[in-house]
Amino acid sequence: MSMSPDDSRITREVDRQMALLSRGAVQIISEEELAKKLRRSLLSKKPLRVKLGVDPTAHDLHLGFTLPLSKLQLFSELGHRPVLIIGDATAMVGDPTGKNAARPKLDHDTVRDFAKSYLDQAGRVLDMDRVEVRWNSEWLTRLGFQELIALMSRSTVARMLERDDFSKRHREGVPIYIHEFLYPLLQGHDSVVVEADVELGGQDQLFNLLVGRDLQVQAGQEPQVCMMGPLLVGLDGHRKMSKSYGNYIGVNEAANEMFGKVMSLSDETMRTWFELLTCVPQEEIERLFEGDTHPRELKDRLAREIVTRFHGKEAAAAASEEFRRVFANKELPSDIPEAVVPEEALGAEGIRLTRLLTLLGLAPSNKEARRLVEQGGVRVDDDVIRDPASEITPQGGEVLRVGKKRFVKLVVNRMK
Repeated sequence: MSMSPDDSRITREVDRQMALLSRGAVQIISEEELAKKLRRSLLSKKPLRVKLGVDPTAHDLHLGFTLPLSKLQLFSELGHRPVLIIGDATAMVGDPTGKNAARPKLDHDTVRDFAKSYLDQAGRVLDMDRVEVRWNSEWLTRLGFQELIALMSRSTVARMLERDDFSKRHREGVPIYIHEFLYPLLQGHDSVVVEADVELGGQDQLFNLLVGRDLQVQAGQEPQVCMMGPLLVGLDGHRKMSKSYGNYIGVNEAANEMFGKVMSLSDETMRTWFELLTCVPQEEIERLFEGDTHPRELKDRLAREIVTRFHGKEAAAAASEEFRRVFANKELPSDIPEAVVPEEALGAEGIRLTRLLTLLGLAPSNKEARRLVEQGGVRVDDDVIRDPASEITPQGGEVLRVGKKRFVKLVVNRMK
């Protein structure tokens, strides 16, 4: 039996949306359910409600956080309803995912401060005018004692111990606190409240998203589709991007800094970043990597694509030219930030170089400053300094270079 023109049109549109949405997805539970929901949405002209929950636990978002945000934006562009849940209540409980110890608790004011920063930065990826923003304190802090007990009765300890992080801690005798068991239930309850059709998350969030499905079924709702994305590999090429590993690029970083960091990426990681962080068509990515394009040119293209996304095309072109001038032609940057050296910090013999690095925030500790100097990573004007006991007497105007990318021009704050 042949399909009507309307059926054919809808089938083609479902196939188109499935192809776009599945790009970069690690796992979809289930693709068949998603296709059915998309078809029903098109027939009824009722958009799917697509949930992404984020717990504000720091000020800055890095590129790894943009992966689920980008997927949420794609759903929005396809006509669906993005629901961004700010976990201001769950952040105070702490997501135990991937942790070998309990997360430290955050107070309400800190969480709210982080949340404002998150929303500002999320707006660089999402069209916030089309996003339904919800705070889960709206319903979680209103749960009464009986309601909380009822929620806890919907799962078992055995089910919770299916989580890799919980089972590992249990085997190793590392304490698991009762409130940590609550986290997946609270996050799952969010799905019930907002009646999510789809929930997005990283592949490490699978357990939490499946709990949401369970709770929806128990509440008489159709279970959400769980769409898991990959964890972005950081600049080191091995571990996931994380501020704690120092292998991240922040979405608020300056164009030149962002460009330079992308250029430091390992060649092996470039293709994955093209697929996950750019809108370059897959067919073009295939051609780029099957050809004989030099890795430096590929990386320049990747850096331009990423910087364009956050700063615009002109800034990306300028960052590319600046990088070529400084790192290929060994010239100084055109705009070197100034760093003030208080005169009271200078002794009779000047100031020890390692102390200067920590004072200016160019090294996190004296130990790290010493390592940088000993490895030849510190230069004053044209001179490489390798003795960590060296002292300098800055007069103002000297260019201090740390590593390949950090330059400051010293300014001495003379006391009157």
